[in-house]
Amino acid sequence: MKKVWQVVLVGCHPTSMLGTKLILEEEGELVVLGMCSSWSECSAIILDKHPELILMDYRMPEGKVENVLMGMKRSSPASHFVVMTDDDAMQLLQPLMELGASGLLSKGASPRQLLQLIRGLREGFLSMPLEWMNKGFLPIASSQVYDAVLQLTPTETFIMERIVQGITYDKIALEIEVSRRSIDNYLRKIYVKLNVSTRAQAIEKFALFSRQNKQMYA
Repeated sequence: MKKVWQVVLVGCHPTSMLGTKLILEEEGELVVLGMCSSWSECSAIILDKHPELILMDYRMPEGKVENVLMGMKRSSPASHFVVMTDDDAMQLLQPLMELGASGLLSKGASPRQLLQLIRGLREGFLSMPLEWMNKGFLPIASSQVYDAVLQLTPTETFIMERIVQGITYDKIALEIEVSRRSIDNYLRKIYVKLNVSTRAQAIEKFALFSRQNKQMYA
């Protein structure tokens, strides 16, 4: 039996969220922990419960999802964030995935389409409408994150992979047979290519690239 996923709904319309709750819980594999009417309320539940899935409106009275998505993902990295929107979902997918979203769906989608997207996430796959492909959408289109990371040399990429894994600079230096000072020189070049100024920023950008690759090709 599959694990029951905990879900948080975020939206402006209680009646709509209640309808979604009934749809999600019908098959017994999803349970709705809460229905939030603000980003702050949602953030508190995510930090406390770490639900597997958050279904969130693109626009809320406090602002658009771009303002909060990365922070929420950082507080619960294993959670899947799916954004519901009336806007041009095809154009929003790439930027929102770079912020931590696992999927995007039109508010006009059918219950079956919503459940199909969730089933895909449970199996490690990203779902999107075939219509987007017919319109020429390429999910690996150039982005700022991709462009920056792809500038790294194989050695620089290896160093960042090890740093993200928590390996010390001294150990990395031993692994690639260079001096500790050389690692500092590599890092300066990496920071320039990633357009960051701190180790934390470099880790965040590189980890974002790695996570998106896994989402696309899981």
